Amino acid sequence: MSTERHATEPHRVPYREAGDLGTLRTYVTSYAEKAGLPASRSGLLALAVSELATNTLMYTAGGGTMVLWAEPGEIVCELHDQGPVASRPAPALMPAADAPSGRGLAIVDEVCDEVRTYRTDQSTVVQVRMRL
Repeated sequence: MSTERHATEPHRVPYREAGDLGTLRTYVTSYAEKAGLPASRSGLLALAVSELATNTLMYTAGGGTMVLWAEPGEIVCELHDQGPVASRPAPALMPAADAPSGRGLAIVDEVCDEVRTYRTDQSTVVQVRMRL
């Protein structure tokens, strides 16, 4: 799945603390634009990555790793962490306006073209894709 025959070699960026989120957003935006994703969409991809990485930092121990690459016609980004794979609606529904949390996955589902969650022997993975 995530590590077999990429059109470009995957880039791996670890994140361990809240201060790493800005670095992830900047990296994703720059990489995606160089790969041909329009600036408006690269910002949305960076938002999705930031939301997913924030969930990792809030709900798991040890941080995670972002893996980013380009395939023909799309950008693919995976976030690997040690969290459980929870069953979740697809797409996630936006919570009520007065709900204290729960918007992250709904935002990710809204802005990305495809969202998948799966488990490997080493980690839980959320994969997002954006068409160029």
